[in-house]
Amino acid sequence: MASVTFEKAQRWYPGTPTPAVKGIDLEIEDGEFMVLVGPSGCGKSTTLRMLAGLEEVTDGRILIGDRDVTNVPPKDRDIAMVFQNYALYPHMSVAENMAFSLKMAKVDKAERDRRVKDAAKLLGLTEYLDRKPKALSGGQRQRVAMGRAIVREPQVFCMDEPLSNLDAKMRVQTRTDIAKLQADLGITTVYVTHDQVEAMTMGDRVAVMNAGELQQVATPLELYRRPVNLFVAGFIGSPQMNLIQAKAADGQAKIGDYLVPVDPAAAAKMAGDITVGVRPEAWRLVGPQEGGLPVTVTVVEELGSDSFVYGSSDVEGTPSTIIVRVSAKDQVAKGETIHVTTDPADVHVFDTASGLRLSD
Repeated sequence: MASVTFEKAQRWYPGTPTPAVKGIDLEIEDGEFMVLVGPSGCGKSTTLRMLAGLEEVTDGRILIGDRDVTNVPPKDRDIAMVFQNYALYPHMSVAENMAFSLKMAKVDKAERDRRVKDAAKLLGLTEYLDRKPKALSGGQRQRVAMGRAIVREPQVFCMDEPLSNLDAKMRVQTRTDIAKLQADLGITTVYVTHDQVEAMTMGDRVAVMNAGELQQVATPLELYRRPVNLFVAGFIGSPQMNLIQAKAADGQAKIGDYLVPVDPAAAAKMAGDITVGVRPEAWRLVGPQEGGLPVTVTVVEELGSDSFVYGSSDVEGTPSTIIVRVSAKDQVAKGETIHVTTDPADVHVFDTASGLRLSD
């Protein structure tokens, strides 16, 4: 096992005006499950491919443990890659696919068989070892791809959106399997996804990227509770945070004619244009006479134990859609107007110009 260190690692493609990855600094601890997440084109896959040796590092360096691998060929980096499309050999059995890299490395047959059997047992593939990939489901093929990586006993796993080809139910099951497997093996893992729900449920820590730069690196809970800027606030959370334009007014946030109390730490820093963030579950329903923000309901998404209410408000500064999470016992119907408010502790405040967080 080993830690992974990016030191101002940059990737600049020839002929492009800006780098795809703008020199990131990131320390991944030994045995940690680190997830890189962000929108398409943010540089997360490029960062992973730089670690794997599949992309050249234009500037800076990458270390695995204390070893500088910046210019080391991929085959000598002691990493195992799991791809989006499984990349299995169709003419080989499951056992042959899993053992192939060991065979190329001239590992003796007895040791190959032992490692394949151990990995198959771990992944629930023992009864499928003699089958060809075409006789397996998508989830089983992905487990074979995982098994091929495991048998190599690498220092680092690199996983590039390995679940994106699976259906929704299979994705949920397989992400649980991968997280448990990584915890059992204790191998340092760098995992790339564009799905922030996947990132939040799998990673020990999550690195949020945008436009080739790291925005925030933290535990999933820290990202959710204390996003450092507007990008992270809007990206992390499903459904996303409500972001509302406001003005600072005597220690409160003024949204149209409505005053929203904020925590004292943010109030002391506020001036001019600010953006207020409220998670859907942080709203609470109040009566019209209590002065809450009016929201006209357009869609009610019933989830059983609770519901997501989507609506709009004609109050200046509010987004086109406001999302409110309500309990199943709250009967909310399409077309009606509800009133919502929140508590100062649940209000995130950002400077609109810089996008930076003002709340503690």
